[in-house]
Amino acid sequence: MVSSIVWLRDDLRLADNPALDAALQRGNPVCLVYVLDEESPGLRPLGGAASWWLHHSLEALGRQAEALGGALTLRRGGAAAVLQALVEETGADAVFWNRRYGGPERAVDAGIKSWAEEQGLAAASFQANLLFEPWQIQTGSGGPYKVFSPFWRACLEAPEPRKPLEAPPALSSPGAGSEDLAAWHLLPRDPDWSGGLAATWQPGEQGAWARLEDFAGGGVEGYASARERPGVEGSSRLSPHLRFGEISPFQVWEELRHAPETEDARVFRSELGWREFCWQLLYFNPQLATRNYRPEFDGFSWAGRQGLAAWKRGRTGYPLVDAGMRQLWQTGWMHNRVRMATASFLVKNLLIDWRVGESWFWDTLVDADAANNPANWQWVAGSGADASPYFRIFNPVTQSRKFDAAGDYLRRYVPELAGLGKQIHEPWKLADKTGPAAGYPEPIVDLGDTRRRALDAYDRMKNG
Repeated sequence: MVSSIVWLRDDLRLADNPALDAALQRGNPVCLVYVLDEESPGLRPLGGAASWWLHHSLEALGRQAEALGGALTLRRGGAAAVLQALVEETGADAVFWNRRYGGPERAVDAGIKSWAEEQGLAAASFQANLLFEPWQIQTGSGGPYKVFSPFWRACLEAPEPRKPLEAPPALSSPGAGSEDLAAWHLLPRDPDWSGGLAATWQPGEQGAWARLEDFAGGGVEGYASARERPGVEGSSRLSPHLRFGEISPFQVWEELRHAPETEDARVFRSELGWREFCWQLLYFNPQLATRNYRPEFDGFSWAGRQGLAAWKRGRTGYPLVDAGMRQLWQTGWMHNRVRMATASFLVKNLLIDWRVGESWFWDTLVDADAANNPANWQWVAGSGADASPYFRIFNPVTQSRKFDAAGDYLRRYVPELAGLGKQIHEPWKLADKTGPAAGYPEPIVDLGDTRRRALDAYDRMKNG
């Protein structure tokens, strides 16, 4: 029997999946396949935390497909070779997928579409994971936006995003053989460091919906202010679910339609807008993770890697930085306010190249994606589009006093400081070094000295 292939990538869901919907409308069995492609040129290998998430997300999706009478096929290898083999195995006469926007990914997809059309197969791609395609929102001169605010205004003036598609009531698969997920070794071993991730997250479409319904059902209230405070549950925590496409931005947008029109909802929508902006940046700048968006930063004098190990371990002597880096290691996620503070500390106080930090976050964040991770690092570094001015250097003491005044976040992730009161923000000032903070490191750098060093380096770049 003739079948259709639906090639899954960062869209691990059954609901609001346009590629799957198009295949089902043909009335034939559907080979739902995920390809772990580590061979096609230019594709960036997943980090450790994202690999952990992918394993559990694929498990969840496989169970969903089986419950509807279908199956999830797993294959490893170059996507072109895998799909060509599947066409032979299943007798498929059509291949559908949802679009990707990175440069190497687009090259792979274009090659497969050309091959399919040469073979007389139907081949089509769909908009599924962005509200607005990168080429859709343009400036008056016909180019991409470089500043977020006018970009987002243009998005809001564009036609309203489409309604989400329903999940299929049933699936029928052609019976293609599947590889063993465990054999892919996506989970950490020797040691297994994922206990904190498992305790924090529920990967999969069901977990994504639980997060969204909890947030839209009341969590969005107070979001505009609560999202700045790392010691409270003030953010949506939808980012890893969006990164793996377990839920679509169209579904999130639709849920917000039912929420009261408040400042909180407006601010949250703008966060979705920032995600869209980052993907537009990547589309027009495929080397965003390796090349300065602003080329003048190619002449910036980085200082090497001194202090990097302490930063990674959360042993810098600055409680907010250390709390953030430990939260990252334990849960695979970090509060956004703290992400900015830890990134600023690395790039400006330690004067370490932003690409080093971007690489570490890529390996340790469950929500690291190809657009948001480098775009946000370049924003902090000052080298990116619409970037924070280089002279804006986040002071971790000021930040923790302002956004975690009671020290709740600090105590949770730096337990050796739990016995301190207001001194928790600056434990090095304690007169008794054998007291509650004993064992906590002294600051590895002086904030004032390193701030001046960073600004001097920036002035040399500007005047050089």
